[in-house]
Amino acid sequence: MSGDDHIEGARAPLSFGLLGFLAFMAGATVANLYYAQPLLAEIARSFHVDAGRAGLIAVATQIGYAAGLILIVPLGDGRERKGLIVTTTILIAVALALVALSPDFAILLAASLFMGLSTTVPQLLVPYTATLAPPDRRGRAVGLVMSGLLIGIIVSRALSGFGSFLGWRVIYGLAACVMALCAGAAAGLLPRQSPPEPVAYGSLLRSLKGLWWEEPALRFHAFLGAMGFAAFSDFWTPLVFHYSQIFPGEASRMVGITGFIGVSGALAAPLSGRLSERHGVLAVNGAFLLLAGTAFLILWLQGDSLAGVAVGAALLDAGVQGSHISNQTRIYALRASVRNRLTAIYMTAYFAGGAMGSLAGTFAWKEAGWPAVCAAGGAFALAGLSRLAVGVRGSRPRPPRV
Repeated sequence: MSGDDHIEGARAPLSFGLLGFLAFMAGATVANLYYAQPLLAEIARSFHVDAGRAGLIAVATQIGYAAGLILIVPLGDGRERKGLIVTTTILIAVALALVALSPDFAILLAASLFMGLSTTVPQLLVPYTATLAPPDRRGRAVGLVMSGLLIGIIVSRALSGFGSFLGWRVIYGLAACVMALCAGAAAGLLPRQSPPEPVAYGSLLRSLKGLWWEEPALRFHAFLGAMGFAAFSDFWTPLVFHYSQIFPGEASRMVGITGFIGVSGALAAPLSGRLSERHGVLAVNGAFLLLAGTAFLILWLQGDSLAGVAVGAALLDAGVQGSHISNQTRIYALRASVRNRLTAIYMTAYFAGGAMGSLAGTFAWKEAGWPAVCAAGGAFALAGLSRLAVGVRGSRPRPPRV
């Protein structure tokens, strides 16, 4: 009998309605990390700061998220998961309200860091769903929740772009209300899901180091994920400033249009899990990273037109998200009993890469404009492909360092 069979709520009925709610909640919560990207130019004007400083909002959010992944997500292996999901969703609502009410730029940065720190619910929902689903439905259930998460990432930029006429504070205020409603719905709908026995928080955190050194595949795919998401963030963070030059007064709306078009790429990405099972994780991952690199070539050559940027964005979203799902397919096959901790390690590396990409994209835009942004994004994709060419065999487990 697997460890999952001992978990309270692990075999509670997983109806289509409950699964749909989990997918919606994953998308709605992850969306909070991306509302700022189409609004950066408006926020910069509001606080009278330049593009370089405004880009720090995305960096702060991603650093906060990476910290939350390592500090909060492991709790799912040692605490009752429903309560953890509901409590964390309430914290997201509070953080979003703080963002909306920020009186100056320094407080906005601090509130963005807190918002990123608390927005770990999507990564709590994936292992929660994997445990709730019976083995013969686990792949499809996790795939649906991941699809909701991916669509949330793309649609959030589109919604905030089109809703920019409301003002950036209203966007965050509405997002806070949505999170409060999600917390109430989760409290009523989700079954409890407790681990076989409580694990001390300190023990959970200490075990992360051992998992990192014991699993070379985890280290390998964490690097690929970090490079993929660095390329993704390098493009999306400075995009609104690029559009401000070629579409004056229409930048946020153009980001919204690009976001909606990007959904087509994200919808194609969930095929990655199925392709990985058929053709192997490494081959599929390489194909998607190559697609991401190709996207930057298109963005460089056709970056002055909406059509060119939209095509490049769709290919980039498909490439990065396809690589991400391929990575997760491999990681979730490692150990069922520590899924939350594996998620925490992988996603921490993933969003640390995102913070690096946002910083690189902002700096590249400020110093040398759009061609430099495309060059930086292509370099991240190439770094992932180069590591993939070496292969996971080059990584061998080593004892933890003291």
